[in-house]
Amino acid sequence: MRILLVGAGGVGTAVTRIAARREFFEHMVVADYDETRARAAVAGVSQAGDGGPAGTDGGGTSEGGRFSAARIDASDEAAVRELLERERCDVLLNATDPRFVMPLFRASLAAGAHYLDMAMSLSRPHPQRPYEECGVKLGDEQFALAEGWSQSGRVALVGMGVEPGLSDVFARHAADELFDSIEEVGVRDGANLTVEGYDFAPSFSIWTTIEECLNPPVVFETGRGWFTTPPFSEPEVFDFPEGIGPVECVNVEHEEVLLIPRWVDADRVTFKYGLGSDFINTLRVLHQIGLDRTEPVTVRGADGPVQVSPRDVVAACLPDPATLGDRMRGKTCAGTWVKGVKDGRPREVYLYHVVDNEWSMKEYGSQAVVWQTAVNPVVALELLATGAWSGTGILGPEAFEARPFLDLLTEYGTPWGMREQ
Repeated sequence: MRILLVGAGGVGTAVTRIAARREFFEHMVVADYDETRARAAVAGVSQAGDGGPAGTDGGGTSEGGRFSAARIDASDEAAVRELLERERCDVLLNATDPRFVMPLFRASLAAGAHYLDMAMSLSRPHPQRPYEECGVKLGDEQFALAEGWSQSGRVALVGMGVEPGLSDVFARHAADELFDSIEEVGVRDGANLTVEGYDFAPSFSIWTTIEECLNPPVVFETGRGWFTTPPFSEPEVFDFPEGIGPVECVNVEHEEVLLIPRWVDADRVTFKYGLGSDFINTLRVLHQIGLDRTEPVTVRGADGPVQVSPRDVVAACLPDPATLGDRMRGKTCAGTWVKGVKDGRPREVYLYHVVDNEWSMKEYGSQAVVWQTAVNPVVALELLATGAWSGTGILGPEAFEARPFLDLLTEYGTPWGMREQ
């Protein structure tokens, strides 16, 4: 397998560090708009023993054993297609933010390559009833191309991070092995992470965090389908395992709610995120003063007026989450709570995966949240490479048998757990 990894930020860099320890692929091209980031990711795994010192070939890539670096504009479909074809890549792994999903998705289809992402195409709220009805849902633009992907004979595995991703695998596992019927699948995410020296320092991309948390959350119910609620609705306190403890969680827009009902029979599907009151208040203020907007505004610059996106300004003013690992303490938990019936009796379980930041920094040099996101697409790529997972068309993680994924995840040295509620 030859892989094109687009995006060499925190998650992309963690992907290289995890993949370097596995033998299922022949070569990985690490591409980023900022080629220095791509080169740094390649140099990191080369210095760790995956190859010799990085050099430069005549094709514009820097080489380092099984890894090479390249510059790419993720919005340039033609350039991405050309890079896929020139490097003879079998699959594109998208580690960019959701703004670039569609050009990368279309480029993969055009190049005849498989595709895998960790976040799906962006939503747009309903213009008149944003907190009651869905407008354009997460992933709708991708699923609109389903026929082309089915005819291509290739697979587009969408939403294959940790959430979405592992959480969806947990839902499939529950349906296959733990329940006869499911009343609700509820993804619940929480952490006790702190960052020394910062009052507000998100552990993941603030651009994506704003998008998720301020858009209308989506809920699925049998008979009603998908509908929306106001941001931060239906608060509940969820007790997370392995010492994290109780965290208040609220409804947040997330891909699982759009994916799980397509392949798992459940009466209700929800996603709730443990944000905390201070974090929620900060996001509300950003929204109130318009700093969550993506549309450019005109500001004065040294050489005259310039156009800037308020959300990009917020991101530029905050620390890069990938650089916070040394200051971060605590654990992060991703998991899926399932309520239903087994053998005629009510049952509730919480399937979960916990990563301790101290462990991920010591073992991989990556902070816990980005490492937890990155490990799952690498596991999925290995399953596709070996044929343990196979398919065509646009598929979510829950479209595949769960057990091979969960067993391989444990083999990677990061086991999952289950708690009877």
